[in-house]
Amino acid sequence: MKKIVIIIVLSLVSKCIHAQQRIIAECTINYSISPSDTASADIKQILKSSNKTVYIKGNSCRADLTSPSFIQSIIYDKTSGEATVLREFGSNKFITNLDNDKWKEENKRFDGLTVEATDVHKRIASYDCKKAIIHLKDGSTYTIYYTSTIVPSVKEFEYQFKNIPGLVLEYEAVGTSGAKVTYTANKINLSPVPNTLFSIPTSGYRVL
Repeated sequence: MKKIVIIIVLSLVSKCIHAQQRIIAECTINYSISPSDTASADIKQILKSSNKTVYIKGNSCRADLTSPSFIQSIIYDKTSGEATVLREFGSNKFITNLDNDKWKEENKRFDGLTVEATDVHKRIASYDCKKAIIHLKDGSTYTIYYTSTIVPSVKEFEYQFKNIPGLVLEYEAVGTSGAKVTYTANKINLSPVPNTLFSIPTSGYRVL
């Protein structure tokens, strides 16, 4: 009888945890970008005027990185595993189409990564977030904070986050200068996202 009671209690706890976790199929996430202390003054000035916006709709995701010198957009289709990269440098526009194999090749440095959980928590964009450390095979490490309250329908807007059990709201990455930069969510909008954001341009871009 005692064993039955324990099983029932554990089952209720499990259902409660899952009930508190919500999958979101549409949202817009705005991230601010800050450099590490070792970054040069020029890099700090550029990043001060830069931002990243992630759009999620069903099985599609778009990540826009905007800076004073360039704009980059990655449109990813979870169903096919294909990605399209759009880059703009002034009036010059380029497009790169990556099938599933090429997308995986592009992100092969993240294969075999491990995630170290911690007991550290932090409040980001009104969500309680857990700290974790990502360890890559090459020995490099990156800190992330994620909320397990909501889970995006597409987590591959950053390939290394595809197995994180929640939405990553702060993370480190390596910038073009080679220094680490930190992306921190400052706004999450759960309103519907326009389908047009995921349309692939058919003209005006040079194919790379």
